[in-house]
Amino acid sequence: MQQILQNLGSGETLLAEVPRPLVRAGHLLIRTEVSLVSVGTEKMLIDFGKSGLLDKARKQPEKVKQVLAKVKTDGLFPTVDAVRSKLDQPIGLGYCNVGIVEEIGTGTDGFNVGDRVLSNGAHAEYVVVPQNLCAGVPDGVAPEKAVFTVVGSIGLQGIRLIEPTLGETVVVMGLGLIGLLSVELILAQGCRVIGIDFDSEKCAKAAEMGAIPVDLTKVSDPVSKVVDLCGGTGADAVLITASTKSNDPIHHACEMSRKRGRIVLVGVVGMQMDRADFYEKELSFQVSCSYGPGRYDPAYEQGGQDYPLPFVRWTEQRNFEAILGLMEAGRIDPEQLITSRHTIVNAVEAYEMVLEGKELGVLLEYPAPEADTSHAGTSSVVELPKRTNRTSGADVVIGAIGAGNFAGRVLLPALSKTDARLKLIASSAGVTGTHHGTKLGFEQSTTDTALVLDDKEVNAVVVTTRHDSHAELTLRGLRAGKAVFVEKPLCLFKEELAEIESLLVADPTARLMVGYNRRFAPLAEKMWELLEKEASPKSIVYTANAGAIPPDVWVHDRVTGGGRILGEACHFVDFCRKAVGFPIVEARMVSSPPTGGLELSDTAIISLRFEDGSIATVNYFANGHNSYPKETVEVFGGGKILRLDNFRTLTGFGFSGFRKKKVGGQDKGHIAGAKLFVESVKTGIFPIPLEEILEIQRVCLGLVEDGSYSA
Repeated sequence: MQQILQNLGSGETLLAEVPRPLVRAGHLLIRTEVSLVSVGTEKMLIDFGKSGLLDKARKQPEKVKQVLAKVKTDGLFPTVDAVRSKLDQPIGLGYCNVGIVEEIGTGTDGFNVGDRVLSNGAHAEYVVVPQNLCAGVPDGVAPEKAVFTVVGSIGLQGIRLIEPTLGETVVVMGLGLIGLLSVELILAQGCRVIGIDFDSEKCAKAAEMGAIPVDLTKVSDPVSKVVDLCGGTGADAVLITASTKSNDPIHHACEMSRKRGRIVLVGVVGMQMDRADFYEKELSFQVSCSYGPGRYDPAYEQGGQDYPLPFVRWTEQRNFEAILGLMEAGRIDPEQLITSRHTIVNAVEAYEMVLEGKELGVLLEYPAPEADTSHAGTSSVVELPKRTNRTSGADVVIGAIGAGNFAGRVLLPALSKTDARLKLIASSAGVTGTHHGTKLGFEQSTTDTALVLDDKEVNAVVVTTRHDSHAELTLRGLRAGKAVFVEKPLCLFKEELAEIESLLVADPTARLMVGYNRRFAPLAEKMWELLEKEASPKSIVYTANAGAIPPDVWVHDRVTGGGRILGEACHFVDFCRKAVGFPIVEARMVSSPPTGGLELSDTAIISLRFEDGSIATVNYFANGHNSYPKETVEVFGGGKILRLDNFRTLTGFGFSGFRKKKVGGQDKGHIAGAKLFVESVKTGIFPIPLEEILEIQRVCLGLVEDGSYSA
């Protein structure tokens, strides 16, 4: 299918061929009929992409601080690589979509196949959207009108925060698409509206709707004009829908408001505010959040958990329904805002017109399947440009499942440096899989993981999906007779581990590797060489300055991510296990109480005792500062000490003939681990013994579920 993508690094807008997404639980698969270009938001993204690195840095000063901190801890080249990779990843444009429901995921209520629905889906021939971000389109509302609903809901949520009452005067500052829709909505509530903009045509459009225009090309003092129009008292409320770096909109909104007036910001403007502007009039100011309650709440949007209507009257979905209801009743008519129509095949030309700044309502239309024979728009797999000679004769044929940031930036590029044939790459939406697959030389991109697991040529499966799918995909891969490389953690629950272990015991030919890459790092290999000569018990301190992750990120959830101890600290437990060379017989964890709404603690001290008498402490801390090195390892034993600093420098104390070794850039062993995996598929001898893989998983599950482990 075809989808519009934006490269934030180069600013290129392209119409790409990507595999059709598959429906999943709680979602709808929708065949798009029409989508609306959000001129303001999408033009801003394109302008950002086309700007140089310095301009990008100026626009995101907080990101610059993060980059500088990463340079100090990880080094220049790894940081540059990470930034370039982040900017190079394409994003799907668009969030205003109307189409026909083709499939319904399990656990979805209120929709039927064949329904016409409005959603915040992207500009693509097919979209998969959570049910709470969809709304049924009434029969009397044409698709080209309904498609304005999401943008209208952004304005509506700001209006709800203003709480206008019949007869009040409301100023709408900025008459773009959201502004003009807001004008219609406020007029429908029986209020008088004053519309302000620099564009004479938009002011004329507002006047046609029934607003009083204030054209800034003709009026030099908008504050005095508004105050005069309000009989000297000032406006009851101001809705700011403008987009500008200037601080003037908020300052002017204060000046033109009456005492105890209300100001709500929907757009993006300068936020340097003067206390005196608000103090003297006791003004209220609020920033509106997108479509309404539920926005950015994973439980509502992705989990399908609605807010009870008696307690939250207007959610995102109910705002959608309210807009559609007004259209059905004829109270608002967005058709007058349409300035151009384009078929999806001409989308790039449409965006060139958008960049000229003269467009308002730009529609993209999608031919019905029976009228479109130009490409296989319904396929869940697409062929990628061939960039490798390894299409036949390779001993190892890889199918990758998952194409997220880590996979695309680190693991898959490492595999591309081996002699393996890269055949299939699967991703949920198809966009990242197609992007990374094209760059790295994969032959096909798909959204169907079954194609990877069922492919007869694929003999090695690489799993880098969300943690809650690791166990299932590992089991499916092993049962299909594939060698499996799964990113840590191997699984999230003891029952899953028992099933995996049972399969491995029943099938001695099963081949499994978990992504414990640090044990293969060049400086780690030097550590093993030096430690091999020391037979006495060792004492290890591994400190991980992990840093905080926002509480709403899925890694914190016990069911989907397992928590950070299980999901990441397992790396460091494995490293200590490799350093000692003997099984762990006892482990205990002391953790700080979860804070900031977390279900599980992300700050803990793990104590390990080994069969040979060695001991280790893993300090996994999320409460430090990012200017401090992320990982430090100290190994004491036999009157000697080794210190590993962030996988960049290894220092020895007391070693004859060894004092210090450095590597050019931080190397955590990903490339070496990938090469060893490929070689092990050929030989059947895997670099991490299965008993160690299972042991590490038992230890970490014991720590998370019981706080301790005993062999």
